[in-house]
Amino acid sequence: MKSGGQYGLEQARAQLPLLVSEAAAGTPSIITRHGKPCAAVVPLSTLNQLTAQKHRSLGVLTLRGTGQGLWGRDSSTAVGALRREWDSAQSVG
Repeated sequence: MKSGGQYGLEQARAQLPLLVSEAAAGTPSIITRHGKPCAAVVPLSTLNQLTAQKHRSLGVLTLRGTGQGLWGRDSSTAVGALRREWDSAQSVG
């Protein structure tokens, strides 16, 4: 993948359609602010690859937050109900 070059923030704003076209063709571009790199316009496939690599490296942490709302507004109430159910089943059996 070849580099599309660096653009100052104002120049990138004025040439955004060109940067997007270059990214769609596989060429990334760097956007600078006061001469320092601060952002990049990259092909979507590159972003997807980087995101997938990050998620693979996190392992089980990628599941963090996936059960949000599973237990209702107050998880302690739901867990308490399950404990009471378990305790009552244990005392019967």
